[in-house]
Amino acid sequence: MEHHPGNPGMAQCIQRCGACHSLCLETVEHCLRMGGQHGDAAHVRLLLDCAQICHTSADFMLRSSDLHHLTCGVCAQVCDRCADECERLAAGDPVMQRCAEACRRCAESCRQMVAAA
Repeated sequence: MEHHPGNPGMAQCIQRCGACHSLCLETVEHCLRMGGQHGDAAHVRLLLDCAQICHTSADFMLRSSDLHHLTCGVCAQVCDRCADECERLAAGDPVMQRCAEACRRCAESCRQMVAAA
């Protein structure tokens, strides 16, 4: 996804948003299979919210929208919240830990996009 060769930070953010989107969707499936707290409606909704805002933020950047800093700001907040929840439920679960790490990386890149705007 090298759509922004002149802006490596944006290219990285697009990549991280895409990775986070995919991992959150995979984690939804994992959580529904696990049940219990993992399958709680609020947790699953947060994972889906995170996947959607990551996808939206990547789209805004790919289109070079002058509003991408706004979606990136929301994306960072949602990713932070999602990472916190996934870490809370991880307890050695590698799927939950991978999701939390992807969310943290995405949030970091999105904050850089906001700061650069």
